[in-house]
Amino acid sequence: MNHLSLLIPIIAATVGFAAEPSSSPLPTADLRGEIRDLNTPRSMCRFHTRAEWRAYAAALREHVLVSCGLWPAPAKCPLNAHIFGRVERDGYSVEKVYFESWPGFYVGGNLYRPLGRGKGPFPAILNPHGHWPVGRLADEDKGSLPGRCIGFARQGYVAFSWDMIGYNDSFHWQHREFPPAGGQEWLWGLSLFGLQTWNSVRVIDFLQSLPDVDAARIGCTGESGGGTQTMVIAAVDDRIKVAAPAVMVSAIMQGGCLCENGPNLRQDFFNVEVSAAAAPRPQLLISATGDWTRFTLTHEFPAVRSIYQLYGAADKVEAMRQDAPHNYNQTSREAAYAFFGKWMLEDKDASHFKEKPFTVEPKENLLVWEGREKPANAHTAQSFAKTWTANSEKQLADALATGPAEFRKLYEPTLRHALSLEVPAAKEVIAEDCGDGLLALGRPGRGDRIPAKLSLPKGGGKHIATLVVHPKGWLAAEPFASKLVSSGQIVLAIDCFSELRKTDDKFFTTYNKTDTQLRVQDIVTALAWLHGRKDVSAINLVGLDEAGLWCLLARPFAPFVKKTAADAVQFNPTSDTAYLKQLYVPVLRRAGDFRAAVALIGSAPLLIHNAGDAFKPGVETRHEKLADDEIAAWVTK
Repeated sequence: MNHLSLLIPIIAATVGFAAEPSSSPLPTADLRGEIRDLNTPRSMCRFHTRAEWRAYAAALREHVLVSCGLWPAPAKCPLNAHIFGRVERDGYSVEKVYFESWPGFYVGGNLYRPLGRGKGPFPAILNPHGHWPVGRLADEDKGSLPGRCIGFARQGYVAFSWDMIGYNDSFHWQHREFPPAGGQEWLWGLSLFGLQTWNSVRVIDFLQSLPDVDAARIGCTGESGGGTQTMVIAAVDDRIKVAAPAVMVSAIMQGGCLCENGPNLRQDFFNVEVSAAAAPRPQLLISATGDWTRFTLTHEFPAVRSIYQLYGAADKVEAMRQDAPHNYNQTSREAAYAFFGKWMLEDKDASHFKEKPFTVEPKENLLVWEGREKPANAHTAQSFAKTWTANSEKQLADALATGPAEFRKLYEPTLRHALSLEVPAAKEVIAEDCGDGLLALGRPGRGDRIPAKLSLPKGGGKHIATLVVHPKGWLAAEPFASKLVSSGQIVLAIDCFSELRKTDDKFFTTYNKTDTQLRVQDIVTALAWLHGRKDVSAINLVGLDEAGLWCLLARPFAPFVKKTAADAVQFNPTSDTAYLKQLYVPVLRRAGDFRAAVALIGSAPLLIHNAGDAFKPGVETRHEKLADDEIAAWVTK
């Protein structure tokens, strides 16, 4: 299934479906150098079958979880929940809550419960909040978090609101001062976006642990940044049965905060698709004329509804828009109440869900740490980052000890999504003949155009083929390629992506692939094309100079390759600084870096030369840099 959101930016007036994938020739130049950002219009290609969408949605969910640093999933610690400070009001009660989403990492919030409706069990609603100055305590005409929770509790739900990181009772980081995108933390999949998603997962665990909650009836609704969190948690966690993301499902703006922009997150996907991933579970899209959701009724909603139609569930998705600024006001809340009432309380009469007047508690009745000491085991930002990294290392070591099959199950998707890699079939790659053995390789609809030189030996029949990659392109690879051709091999040498892109956008790698990611894709694409040639009997891979590192990352996704020789250029794969300066790929270290790549290559012949001491022992590793003749002899023997 071709995904065209990379290649067909569209103006707001035409947001919706992209054109069908094209079988026309490749572009005249590589289009992947165009820089996108959170305001670049996106489009959704058309899916024709449920199976087609399911495969796509599964990849989307994996990608979101890898972006969050949550694949493989961290072990869940005991919540050690504390519920206290109960006050009772007209039709509901309010309590303070804190629990550990991770050992020493605390979530604080408020639990609103129905009064006068028996013991339940009741359905429950997660209420993530947007970027109000006072977070979950916000109470104004444009939106009231306590008012929304009071409304739900009076209607017979258990409602929970909690702090985004850095607000009120969340003290580990300041929200706007979280480690920046593009830094060391992103190498390890540690991001504000990922941590908040993990907290949402643990909020579901907390609600399901309550005896008065019906664990099978959990919903979620939030506005703005909370709308982002609503669509994300609904996409990745099927325990959310009904969702209502407010003023955030847009094809023209994807979210402007670190908590909405994870590493690699929207390089190939965007919010409308994330929202659609909840299908066929009921969903309400809440929008307003005064923000980036102004086109929802005519553009984003039809796109999401088309996915529900594949399931025969078009009646389960609705949209509302009001003439108002960015909000979650009473009109929006009442629309949400009626929608949840329809699907969770089996009451289709919207008149039953009009909001009654409410009074918000003073903050001392809501704030968890008001007059209370924080737990002794609470992490600082620095100590938490260390435990996150240590946990990643332990997960990798444990997985490596399980054996090749189990390791591949966990870490092949992690590494593939960290690289934002598509593994094409041979038939999906075309080659344009440019004359004199020169080719342009690419995948129709992706915008890539890879210059290449194909050199054929004398004589017919089948031959071993070797892909040779030099950081300066096919011309620089010619002297080495000629040695293989003279020995009777077919040689394909390529120019990997090399365009220099400069930007001050702090979310650059949320929306744009890094040079390393694009280069690894070029290698995998070229290998797939070679694999489809009828005159090829076996395939080898050689990476010269720093291209050896690119080839090592690409090789796990071409299992048909026989021999691989890679120059490691004395790269230190244990140094975060080395990745940041020489080989930046967000989440790569969380995905196991070169340790995972070498393990996924398995027992196939692998020669790493010019290597430091840190490369995994057990493969043929040389500390010295080998001459071209030595590499050629190893490849051809």
